[in-house]
Amino acid sequence: MLRPSTSTPRRGRGPLWRDPAIRALVVQIALFVGLAVVIGFLIHNTLANLEARGIRTGFDFLGERAGFSIPQTLIDYSSEDSYGRTFVIGLLNTLLVSALGVIAATIIGFAVGIARLSPNWLLAKLAAVYVEVFRNIPLLVQILFWYFAVLRSLPSPRQSLSLFEAFYFNVRGLVMPAPQPLEGFAATPWTLLVAIAAAVALGIFARKRQAATGKALPVYWLGAAIIIGLPLIAFVVTGMPLEWSMPEMAGFNFRGGVNVMPELMALWLALSVYTAAFIAEIVRSGIQSVPHGQTEAARSLSLPGGIALRKIVIPQAMRVIVPQLTSQYLNLIKNSSLATAIGYPDIVAVFAGTTLNQTGQAIEIIAMTMAVYLVISLTVSLLMNIYNARTLLKER
Repeated sequence: MLRPSTSTPRRGRGPLWRDPAIRALVVQIALFVGLAVVIGFLIHNTLANLEARGIRTGFDFLGERAGFSIPQTLIDYSSEDSYGRTFVIGLLNTLLVSALGVIAATIIGFAVGIARLSPNWLLAKLAAVYVEVFRNIPLLVQILFWYFAVLRSLPSPRQSLSLFEAFYFNVRGLVMPAPQPLEGFAATPWTLLVAIAAAVALGIFARKRQAATGKALPVYWLGAAIIIGLPLIAFVVTGMPLEWSMPEMAGFNFRGGVNVMPELMALWLALSVYTAAFIAEIVRSGIQSVPHGQTEAARSLSLPGGIALRKIVIPQAMRVIVPQLTSQYLNLIKNSSLATAIGYPDIVAVFAGTTLNQTGQAIEIIAMTMAVYLVISLTVSLLMNIYNARTLLKER
């Protein structure tokens, strides 16, 4: 006996315009096309206006002779070099002060942030005063303070403040011994790279070994011994091929050594101190986000406070600290453009300043400068996001 079917008949797919996925795709394509049309119109209109006014366009100017000097260069440069080389000089100077600032601000910020939570009343209050003072003074004012009120008030080179008869502080900056590599020294930095790779491999092996057996290795001590010991052995085996150029007073200035210009020192100090005040608050909030039961459990195991902070509290706090820390790193890099106020030759002062004034290629130069900061920021964000992914809790 046949029974009637109780299954629901299949419905047709229906019109494509009712499919949410299709509608979303169409909207995205329309927005992309519209944006491309607007950008194309702006580019065409700009080129037409420049041509009507007889203003040349293109990047041919990068190969022309610059004709001006730069006070600080990390690579060889003379006024006979091209504008393209001035771009590289400015970029390297920007990367230098940004890297130094990130390192110093991180160290100071973590120290002050932990000090704010110290049971020592005086230390906690001093840390709080540091944060409230430097966080609420504009960065430009701090740059001018360090440059004019502190560094420019130092004595002349003949009356320099001396440290160990090797480091001299004066109104022209810091003069210190300069290393002079000899033949065979290249083996040392290559050995250092190998040592760093070996230390990273050791860390990975130790982590897997601890997960499998529960036995931990002194990774930090072993890694430090590898990174320091291997290059030192290579340096000694190759005959210690390194000499030092010591600064000596000759006439009205020092000869020999290396001179760190006061503009770099002032910008570095201001960026580090200012950004560290914000990082300190980020560290404090990150530590306070860790449940108090974690520290109580550490105390119940009789763990010293330093070990509990380093092994238990800080690793958990990093999940809160890292995203905000990324923003501060990006702010520091972008704030380095204030170097123009004191004449530090970064990419804004050298390329978007002097080079632009001499060539008049405003669109190309500003576009290249913007692209530099964009690429640097995206690179830093990518690296910090990779690290942030490693600090997240792994759900089982």
